[in-house]
Amino acid sequence: MATSVKDVAKAAGVSVGTVSNVLNRPEKVAAATVERVHEVIAELGFVRNDAARQLRAGRSRSLGLVVLDTANPFFAEVARGAEERAAHHGVSVLVGNSDQLPGREAAYLDLFREQRVNGVLLTPVSDATAFGDLGIPLVLLDAEDEGADVPSVAVDDVEGGALAVGHLLERGRRRIAFAGGPASIRQVADRLEGARRAIAAVPDATLEVIETPSLTVLAGRNVGEQLAHRAPADRPDGVFCANDLLAVGVLQGAGILGDLRVPDDIALVGYDDIDFAQATVVPLTSVRQPAREIGAAAVDALFAALADPDAAPQRIRFRPELVVRASTGG
Repeated sequence: MATSVKDVAKAAGVSVGTVSNVLNRPEKVAAATVERVHEVIAELGFVRNDAARQLRAGRSRSLGLVVLDTANPFFAEVARGAEERAAHHGVSVLVGNSDQLPGREAAYLDLFREQRVNGVLLTPVSDATAFGDLGIPLVLLDAEDEGADVPSVAVDDVEGGALAVGHLLERGRRRIAFAGGPASIRQVADRLEGARRAIAAVPDATLEVIETPSLTVLAGRNVGEQLAHRAPADRPDGVFCANDLLAVGVLQGAGILGDLRVPDDIALVGYDDIDFAQATVVPLTSVRQPAREIGAAAVDALFAALADPDAAPQRIRFRPELVVRASTGG
């Protein structure tokens, strides 16, 4: 027969309510009592029935996190920051990968509703206004949408795009290309908008937009190979990529598979400043986002909304930072 909470309480010499507090609200119990109860739990092999507890409480001890691409080191760092902060709140993080597909995103949201998670941190594939009736608390992560009445934690990607292209222009580059996509992803659109604003301030500068099907190394490699096959007068002298994975791919396609030199022929800027950016063959100039801080702030915003559902939604925006390395002559 399975060990029950009553068995633990009897063996520890405390009430059932004290055992419940040790499991769910340990800060309300004396440290010596918490230690004694945990010793008894270990001795008796007690395992809590979380499914039954969730039905009674209406919520689980977890929250959901859905990102565009778990293979992207940026989102891995965001998830780590969310997990570290969630642990302080006594909950775990369930991670889902939408792979930039609306259907997969919807499936994860349905799953998390069924699991009765405390809330969801979401990097949406497209328009976030459709999630107003989700039925569980929602925080937009690495995204913001003024039309959605939900908290958000993001970086000013318009400013980040302007920083990247402004740097290329300062280096004397005038034929700039932006590589990124799909255009429906809000971060891609905002970074492109920032690039356009920087270009507009320099009369003799031009901007070519190269839309990619995804934000992966392979998509960037295809762009790099295409640029390498162009005549010198027809190709850009500076490339801004919507993320670092694309930029790494462009570096491979243009400078390894092709015969272009970075930064001599093409100066290259990425976005996110993942750890790998500084370890490429030519260290990559990038726009840094504080990934762990974004994840942690999103968890805090979620619990703030849980604590006061009637409060105005928090909208937290971090500032991007340009990190200059050899790919632009740094």
